[in-house]
Amino acid sequence: MDFMNEETQGRVENDYGANQIQVLEGLEAVRKRPGMYIGSTGPRGLHHLVYEIVDNAIDEALAGYCKNITVEILPGDIIRVTDDGRGIPVGIQQKMGIPAVTVVFTILHAGGKFGGGGYKVAGGLHGVGASVVNALSEWLEVEVYSEGKVYFQRFERGIKASELIVTGETEKTGTMVTFKPDPEIFEEMAYDFDTLLSRLREQAFLNAGIHITLTDSREEEPHVEHLCYEGGIREFVEYIHQKKGLEVLHPTVIYIAANDGSSTAEVAMQYNDSYNEVIYSFANNIHTVEGGTHETGFKAAMTRVFNDYGKKFNYLKEADKNLSGEDVREGLTAVVSVKLIDAQFEGQTKAKLGNTEIRQLVDGMVYDKLMTYFEENPAVARAIFDKALTASRAREAARKARDLTRRKSALESASLPGKLSDCSDRDMEKSEVYIVEGDSAGGSAKSGRDRRFQAILPLWGKMLNVEKARLDKVYGNEKLMPVVTALGTGIGEDFDLSKLRYGKVIIMADADVDGSHIRTLLLTFFFRFMRPLIENGNIYLAQPPLFKISKGKQSKYAFSDHERDRIIAEMGGNADIQRYKGLGEMDAIQLWETTMDPANRTIVKIEMEDAATADEIFTILMGDKVEPRREFIEKNARYVQNLDI
Repeated sequence: MDFMNEETQGRVENDYGANQIQVLEGLEAVRKRPGMYIGSTGPRGLHHLVYEIVDNAIDEALAGYCKNITVEILPGDIIRVTDDGRGIPVGIQQKMGIPAVTVVFTILHAGGKFGGGGYKVAGGLHGVGASVVNALSEWLEVEVYSEGKVYFQRFERGIKASELIVTGETEKTGTMVTFKPDPEIFEEMAYDFDTLLSRLREQAFLNAGIHITLTDSREEEPHVEHLCYEGGIREFVEYIHQKKGLEVLHPTVIYIAANDGSSTAEVAMQYNDSYNEVIYSFANNIHTVEGGTHETGFKAAMTRVFNDYGKKFNYLKEADKNLSGEDVREGLTAVVSVKLIDAQFEGQTKAKLGNTEIRQLVDGMVYDKLMTYFEENPAVARAIFDKALTASRAREAARKARDLTRRKSALESASLPGKLSDCSDRDMEKSEVYIVEGDSAGGSAKSGRDRRFQAILPLWGKMLNVEKARLDKVYGNEKLMPVVTALGTGIGEDFDLSKLRYGKVIIMADADVDGSHIRTLLLTFFFRFMRPLIENGNIYLAQPPLFKISKGKQSKYAFSDHERDRIIAEMGGNADIQRYKGLGEMDAIQLWETTMDPANRTIVKIEMEDAATADEIFTILMGDKVEPRREFIEKNARYVQNLDI
């Protein structure tokens, strides 16, 4: 629900010309250390090049001069980004004595975002975007439509290959940048359409009314997506819930906004029936994945609103404890977006906002307007409050269960789970624990392991799906608590990474549907209640072989159909094919040789590059709703190998 008209970005009064392009330093280091500027030379860095050029167009939109942005993936994974903004200035930049557009693409830290009057609000704080993309491209061409003319310039690996020339006349304005990433820099050159679509959709949500088109022309039939959301971040929240298939507690997204003259803030929020909170915060359209002052202000105000409203309307009695932040945010999906002059980010990755004044703006706005909303919409307030009160009771039950667990452990002579076969080495960096599905496989693993540094913890029976359970259901669970006790870190708010007993936590399950289910249940548990283990790189998946191929006295193992066929061909054909359905089919020696011997095994580290995507996938795969899961499976079925049906 709106409490004020959406803020409109006013046009910047200052002239945007060649002299507003300020030069800070040169470009020498980019090709030598590309990771410093784009994060990596893998897929993430490759896609980052597109984001840098698009962000420049978005900055034009923020200034009020751009309405349409087109991104094209051309054959050969060439990228073309076009906007209808003012066009990069083409006049001579006084300090450098060359056209400003040339400065922008060849000089690091050259741009209109350093107080030169070019932009009021911009995400490109460091101003490295265009020049870094140029430096890391095999070639780059820029066309500027300005002052009735078409200007063109070509660069090769960051160095100008032509002067800026006039190639024609035009009535339109804007900029078109076409570039091919440099194969000397990047490990792989293929752009992923869905990755780009996700980022561009995010930008379209954050800038209500802007039109963004993504076209993939690499196939005979182009794939085109048009993105425009007049509802802005309200539609963002609706999209998240629709994508995850979550039931909402109230039908209308709550929307509030405010400004203090130099900064604007807007929040869209809606509650659902899950137990997880999802807060996406942005500053000048940049996703602040580590939060910052704007997110801190939002959370603090939310907690105050709930407690003050609860006491005012007798939901909370005088003797009741206050609701915690976790209580009031259970099941919340929120988007917090601020736009401000001179945004101060922590580090080149811009992961966290540091401006102190924005906290006060967000805090005050959320408290005042959400309190008003609750008073004007008591039915919605009651539905949300009931969920928060239930969360509070569950948290108290979890505390009691935790205390009981601690007392029980203190009274027992050995606090480690009985089924754990521990290792002798107490050095966390050297030791590892295998979480093994089933007692039979656990027996083979115990016999085959190197007991100096390898511990074995067998699991049995069906495990709790924590996607559908609160923390209080985890305590006392006979399948999960042995894992918690063995690792030693605790869970939830008690989690302490420094108490981890094993450097590697390796999930070892059968290579079939049941094994995949066990792996997913465990990963869901680690993600929801012990996430730092994933973030710190402690979680691994074992890779047991799928086949044993024998001919005469010779035996080899294969981990895929392709490897099986190659081995059979090398053996001259007519070999015996044994398909392992479970770890229990291997004896201790085979399990050691194929899956547990550090000299021969393959283990896969679980990494979490994008927590938002991971959260979405866990909700889809492990949640209550069937339709989103079916859509996910149908979309990704073409990537599945060794499907066991």
